[in-house]
Amino acid sequence: MNMRKIALGVLVAGVVSTTTAFAYASTSPVDIVSKLTGKSVETLYTERSQGKTYGTIAKEAGKLEEFKAEMLKNKKEILDKRVKDGTLTQEKADEILNAIKNNMANCDGTGSQRIGQKYGVGFGGGQGKGLGRGTCNGLGRGYNK
Repeated sequence: MNMRKIALGVLVAGVVSTTTAFAYASTSPVDIVSKLTGKSVETLYTERSQGKTYGTIAKEAGKLEEFKAEMLKNKKEILDKRVKDGTLTQEKADEILNAIKNNMANCDGTGSQRIGQKYGVGFGGGQGKGLGRGTCNGLGRGYNK
């Protein structure tokens, strides 16, 4: 019985993660850096977990300007979708986009600009691409009942 639950859980997780990957593939910074640098996503996750930002990785590869352009394009698409969905006004979207453009002018790839965070837009949040730094350690200390 438990093996069936595990198998079903793995299947559902695979379907959800595949659907999520398709839904967010164009907005993921790691996918952009991978495309620009030719590095695998797994390699980039490793570099990211060691403290490098995706901007730093792009800069080291001589691709910072291309990275910034792609990120701006994707953020604009997200804002446009939110305006279309009615969750954001066009005026607010324009304000956010102008702030992003101003911040990008000073962007050095270190992530210090915190583009979009001031507005609580959540660019890139919740895409299932975290670094796995949760509090649980996976030692199976739960109890089956």
